Order: sequence, then C-alpha cells, then structure tokens
Amino acid sequence: MERRSFIRTTGLAGVLAAGVAPVVHAQPVVRWRCASSFPKTLDTIYGGAEAFAKKVHDMSGGKFQVSVHAGGELMPPFGIVDALQNGTVEMGHTVPYYYFGKDPTFAIGAAIPFGLNSRQMTAWMFEGNGLKLMREFYAQYNIINFAGGNTGAQMAGWFRKEINTVNDYKGLKFRIGGFSGEVIKRLGGVPQNIPGGEIYQALEKGTIDAAEWIGPYDDQKLGFNKVAPFYYYPGWWEGGPQIDFFINIKAYEALSAEYKAIVEAAATYAHVDMQAKYDARNPVALKQLVAAKTQLKAFPKAVIDAAFKEAMALYSELSASNPNWKKVYTDYANFRRDQNLWFRFTEAQFDRYMQSAKL
Repeated sequence: MERRSFIRTTGLAGVLAAGVAPVVHAQPVVRWRCASSFPKTLDTIYGGAEAFAKKVHDMSGGKFQVSVHAGGELMPPFGIVDALQNGTVEMGHTVPYYYFGKDPTFAIGAAIPFGLNSRQMTAWMFEGNGLKLMREFYAQYNIINFAGGNTGAQMAGWFRKEINTVNDYKGLKFRIGGFSGEVIKRLGGVPQNIPGGEIYQALEKGTIDAAEWIGPYDDQKLGFNKVAPFYYYPGWWEGGPQIDFFINIKAYEALSAEYKAIVEAAATYAHVDMQAKYDARNPVALKQLVAAKTQLKAFPKAVIDAAFKEAMALYSELSASNPNWKKVYTDYANFRRDQNLWFRFTEAQFDRYMQSAKL
C-alpha cells in the first residue's frame, strides 16, 4: 500500500501499531533576542519574558530559542520600538505607553487614566477589537503585538509629602510612566519618565518628589519605602496596564505556521502568569510594608475628580487632532462604557461585599 494512503486509512494509532513512522515536518532552528524594558531584579514583570522564552523552548523541543536581555543590555529600556523598526532585534517586552511621545495612541495599548481594569483590557484585546485596532496602528512601526502580561490595578506611588488637595500637585516632580504624565502636567505637576532601575536613586537624592512603579511586591524589592513615607492609592492612571510582546513583522512572518502558533500560545501563557504572580504576592508585601511603618493614604475624592476631568478633556482634544487616537479610542471608550455597566451589577457588588465581610 502507498505510504500516504496507508496513513489515511489506518490513522495515527494504526501507523504506530504497524511500526511505521508518521511524516513529521522538520522545523528549522530559530534564535531570537528579546529586549526587555525591565531590570532582572523584578522577577514578576521581567519574568514575563522569561516565562515566554521557556514555553517557546519547551513547545518547540528546543529548536526555537529566545534569549532575554534586561533593560539597558542591548539598548536603553525605552528604545525597543526604534530597535524593532530598524530590525536590530526580533522582539521586545515592554509597556506600550512608554512610546506615547511617538503617538499618544501607543498608550491605549497599555493603560490610560480612568481606563479599563485588567479583566476588561483582556476582554477588549481578545474578544473586542483591541488586538485588531492596535495591530493596525503598530503596523506603522513594523510591529505586531501579543498581550504579554498585566499587573492589575496599581498603587499610586510613594510621596515625600501628603497630597491633600489638587494644589499639592503644583511643582511636584513625579516619576510616572509614559502618557499618564500628561494628566499630571495638567494638574500642575512635573512628570518624569524614568526607567524602573533608576527610580530609587532619584527619589533618594531628592531629584524627584514622588514616584510610582507598580505595587507592593515590586516596590518593596526596589526599596521605595526607605526613601518616602507615604504610599498612596489608587493608581487612577493604571487600572489594568497591559505589557506587550512587540515583534518585528518581518521576523514574525518568516516563522512557520507551527512557530507562529507557539509564539501566540507562549505569549498568552505569560500574560496570565504575570498577573497571577502579582495577585498572589502583593498582599504579603503590603502587610510587610505596613509593619515597617509605611503610611497608607487614599487620594481625596476631590483630587481624583480633578484628575478625571482633566483626563476626559485631554481625550477630547486628542480625538479632535489625532486620527489614530480617535479611531482606537472611540472603540475603547464604547467598550469601557458597556463593561462598567456590567461590572457595576456583578463584580463590583460582589467585591464590595466580600471586602467588608469578616473572613
């Protein structure tokens, strides 16, 4: 019997029983470099790229290898988009809002003030139009993106002095990531976009007055509690920031169909794994910080209201002046409205009850 006809007739089980090896497509050895925007000390956010690389290695039987390089090793932490455009590396692991200076639309792919929470962001990306719209935008930069992690809602950061009114933002030199600084600027603050590995020194020396990063687990590792006493919440500018794998389109298109599927599966795994780590580790770290005399502070509602007003005004201005922003934000805002309607009746009510219950 002709070999292919035999396999079709008997199926894989019959082939194995007969001792005939099935036809397997040999895959080439592929080696990529992944530039991270984060320091190796942060096993959560930097670790997202390592989780991706391990899954790619394991699923390809070691034939597809990705080496991960911390921020600053191959290029500056915020230099990934330029490197991908130039084909310097095949991929990067970064937060899209770092590149808002090129176009504010980058920020929508990560987090904007008073935006989606982490579950809503994942829903917009995977089931809404998020991936489609962001990929259309990123194609202008020779990039295709895959969701590569989320931190969940963040803390608002570490302050040397208390924030009691909006006036306390005036002149405040505040390390805040990317696009959110535009709202801080409208409140009178002076935003500083500093890589994670350089924040402690700036805060210690007084070069900045306040700094936000992510949350208790990472912040404790970076030692911010040693140089600023007040720890504010909530981070109204980052309700669910997504970290992305940015991949050079030519490098991605050169992959086989099997390797493309591996990239997608490994990225999705890393996306889920990152938030699981943050959600599991942040509560323990927060208890330790409070035990070490950290002073937890909630922003007054008037301060958050003022920030909300400025954020919405900014979005209206951008929609009037930036076609890229208008196209993506219109869909994002509609999705956010429906999500908040749904969450109001389910998640929010359940969470409020459980957080007030004696467990």
